[in-house]
Amino acid sequence: MKDNVILRKSYAFALAIIEIYKYLCFERKEYVLSKQLLKAGTSSGANV
Repeated sequence: MKDNVILRKSYAFALAIIEIYKYLCFERKEYVLSKQLLKAGTSSGANV
């Protein structure tokens, strides 16, 4: 099977969003913005 660039990039993007979410939650104590960012950032992978 060929390497799918879109799948790979969307997965890497979701992982980066999760790291930003962790930073916002635990270090900056920003919960509302971080939850929305997590939802929006990881939904692109579900749509691929």
